[in-house]
Amino acid sequence: KSLRFSQLTLLVVTKEPFVNMLLVQFVTSVFVIVSLFNCELCEAWMSDISTSFTARSNTALHETKQIQFSKYHGLGNDFILLDNRDRATPMLTPEESVKLCDRNFGIGGDGVIFALQPSADQDFQMRIYNSDGSEPEMCGNGIRCLAQFLHDLGDERKSLTIETLAGPIVPVMNEDGNITVDMGEPELVGPKVPTSLPPNGESDAVIEQDLECNGKSWKVTCVSMGNPHAVIFLDDLEKDIDFESDGPALSENTDAFPARINVEFVQVMSDTHLKMKVWERGAGPTLACGTGTCALVIAAILAGKINPAGEPVRVTLPGGDLWIDWKQAGNNHVFMKGPATFAFEGNTNL
Repeated sequence: KSLRFSQLTLLVVTKEPFVNMLLVQFVTSVFVIVSLFNCELCEAWMSDISTSFTARSNTALHETKQIQFSKYHGLGNDFILLDNRDRATPMLTPEESVKLCDRNFGIGGDGVIFALQPSADQDFQMRIYNSDGSEPEMCGNGIRCLAQFLHDLGDERKSLTIETLAGPIVPVMNEDGNITVDMGEPELVGPKVPTSLPPNGESDAVIEQDLECNGKSWKVTCVSMGNPHAVIFLDDLEKDIDFESDGPALSENTDAFPARINVEFVQVMSDTHLKMKVWERGAGPTLACGTGTCALVIAAILAGKINPAGEPVRVTLPGGDLWIDWKQAGNNHVFMKGPATFAFEGNTNL
């Protein structure tokens, strides 16, 4: 009778409701068995459990981090936006961001975007963690969502200069509700994209260069818009690839792309209309990719696939359309126009 069952009081409050449920069921079952034989022993043991449960509950609740968030998307490319303007570094770790992006146990998203204090002479700073915890240099759809988020927070300036790891980017709020972003100049020098594929174009560009990957032969054009892109032209976007297999195989091919790469599969519809699917580095298949649409328009022009004659090019993605205008004869900047849409907001715990 002097035996105590404190060794069995393993009840732990966790952040996973399913685990808590299993623990409670286990403890309850043991309690019923013990109570059949010794009521005094049962009372003592349950007293120990109550003390342990209370202490651990208080500890778990104390360690919980409450997050206020807003959810936006650019043509279905969705992001969790956090108002982090009181500091210059992200309030969450990459691991915490992965939890928020989980579509079953978190909020769900392709990435977490932080609105930060700038470290230089810009209006704001943008940092982003992908759904796998990696950090891209920039995100075209993401920066439109950030611009709309800041506008919704009360910043009424028509244009902003936002510091990114790819350099300063300038989004402009349009009267029609779309946002036009000056994405800067493309980087076409192969080793700077970066890619190890041999340059075969003017100024060391890589244009429709041969690549063997996933048991297939590809012709790849490489462009960086602050982040790397491999563009592949197809006759039929639905029939010519095994998207779920070819996409990740190409994206993770570090022999050809040492920093990994975003992969765009493109079908030419006309001189001013392209259709594409994207496998994003760090996020997988997404409904839209802003920097990718810029890269594929540039690739299409360089490879002689289209001749837009100075007109903006419409790019149809799984989530909708973006418009891209490469001022090749002007300042060489690329301009992207498209929407950014508020979805919902709320609070969650980490």
